[in-house]
Amino acid sequence: MRAVLTLSFDQRAVATEARHAEDAGYDGVAVGEHLFFHGPHPNGFIALAAAAGATSRIRLLSSLTVLPLYPAAIAAKLATTLDQVSGGRFDMGVGVGGEYPPEFVAAGVDVTDRGARTDEALELLAALWNGGPVEFDGRFARVPGLQLAPGPVQPGGPPIWLGGRSPAAVTRAGRFGDVWMPYMYSPEQVASSLAEVRAAAEQAGRDPAAVRGAIFCWGGVDPDPARSRQEVVDGVGAVYQQDFDRLADRYLLHGDPDRVAARAREYADAGAETLIFSPVGEGGRRQEIVDLFTRSVLPQIQRLP
Repeated sequence: MRAVLTLSFDQRAVATEARHAEDAGYDGVAVGEHLFFHGPHPNGFIALAAAAGATSRIRLLSSLTVLPLYPAAIAAKLATTLDQVSGGRFDMGVGVGGEYPPEFVAAGVDVTDRGARTDEALELLAALWNGGPVEFDGRFARVPGLQLAPGPVQPGGPPIWLGGRSPAAVTRAGRFGDVWMPYMYSPEQVASSLAEVRAAAEQAGRDPAAVRGAIFCWGGVDPDPARSRQEVVDGVGAVYQQDFDRLADRYLLHGDPDRVAARAREYADAGAETLIFSPVGEGGRRQEIVDLFTRSVLPQIQRLP
């Protein structure tokens, strides 16, 4: 099982954290984003560009780019440039957003159009990344015979990781996704939804086996399982401004190292080939959690099939 570490919201620390993650043997680093949210969030493209400059081997994942907030051609340009500056190490995670409607207001985007905008943008990204002039006349975007130059390093463009949990998200992942990456999901849900995603891929004329599974998990680890659980409940609750006590045991990673590794095994058995670990905590406490995870959980995860 591959392990990806989500970097902190402290944008000044992105380069250092990414370099440490590469040295520690993680397969990737990830950065989420919001234009506006309950607390501070970076821009994923810019933060990952800083991570790219500080590293040479590790993969870089946006988790997730809120794609409908961008004009599609600009998103394609940003993603392509990031793929170029990283030497072809960028994976583009895509979500439709909507959990914080004010950011859509600020961007001048109707939140009810977010799904349609995302689908159209994914079509345009694929066309632009395939090379050559593109004629595109959509509902939200128009490209009059233009070619994106330079193109991406990776043939066909960066791999697309798609999140979401709705039936529309499952269909979208089947049509466009290289990786299906839900969050707030149990292992049982991963197994059932991944089967649905692959069925949707087959319906779209794609090889269903081409869509891989992943899981994004907020979490923590501590020798004291009770402390870990409370930290995770408090940390994730602060991010989303809601009480996660009832949801913690189903959706969040917490406990001592062996418990966290055992839960990762359940996700691997359900079909998740990659675990994206998003640690709670701030400052020195966050670093303690990351250090313990790296030392005591990461080796167990990377031995999983």
